[in-house]
Amino acid sequence: MLQVRDGALQALLWQRGREPCRGAWALPGGLLEQGETLEESIRRHLAAKVDVREVSHLEQLGTYSEPDRDPTAWELATAYLGLVQLGLDPHIPDDTCWHPVDQLPPTAFDHGGIVLAGRDRLRGKLSYSNAGFALAPSTFTLAELREVYVAALGYEVSATNLRRVLERRAVIEPTGERRPSGRAGGRPAEVFRFREQRLAITDPFAALRPRR
Repeated sequence: MLQVRDGALQALLWQRGREPCRGAWALPGGLLEQGETLEESIRRHLAAKVDVREVSHLEQLGTYSEPDRDPTAWELATAYLGLVQLGLDPHIPDDTCWHPVDQLPPTAFDHGGIVLAGRDRLRGKLSYSNAGFALAPSTFTLAELREVYVAALGYEVSATNLRRVLERRAVIEPTGERRPSGRAGGRPAEVFRFREQRLAITDPFAALRPRR
């Protein structure tokens, strides 16, 4: 589960209460029940273990089958990438915490690598899809949207260039509203929203790249 919080892309981890890897941070998850799909299972575990239900996007990330990923038994794991919009603050239990993706604590099993794989998948999708809808609030100024993209991509992005790219792809649209200017003055900022609230491929050959 990834969300932009405090200006950084962060992952939701919970602290294991039993062996193996007791006390280590891990991704929430669990066993698949009979008659249950993988997506139904992950949504059930998110709700039961970390009390998260406000998932704006969920997609299968990968299957992990290394024989030594669990020191006690061979376990096949299917990981999902989940995204939560900026501004939502799910109630989480005491043994659960958000961690900046670039400063992860020691994790159980191969979960640190899975988090980084999710980050890389997200960065790729931001280059050719409207995936920003799943991280940004429902309405935003261009300055606010730029902060979301900078946090997710890990490098600076020009607000002017971001607007040009997203408008060319017909991804965002103005709401007709404006935000009052702050104490620094200036003109009221135009408010935008994403046209769609579900994933769509917008430009498979385009990419937002860091400046050289």
